[in-house]
Amino acid sequence: MANLLVRGLDDTLVQNLREQAAAHGRSVEAEHREILAQALVQPKKLSFAELMMSMPEVGEDADFERLNDATDQSEGPGVFD
Repeated sequence: MANLLVRGLDDTLVQNLREQAAAHGRSVEAEHREILAQALVQPKKLSFAELMMSMPEVGEDADFERLNDATDQSEGPGVFD
């Protein structure tokens, strides 16, 4: 594992880090590691197919049928009527 030394931090920033670490029950170093990990580790991007497969099945096909519009020759109210 590598080490990282950060110099020149504002005292207020360091104090906020100490307080946040204490609130999470961690050391300042552990809190710093967690903040860096959350900021820099990117979640795996889903492919389009994976994204589509992750969508819940809701509604019936009829819920998504096209409504009549002004170009339709069918009876009934149009979309903007």
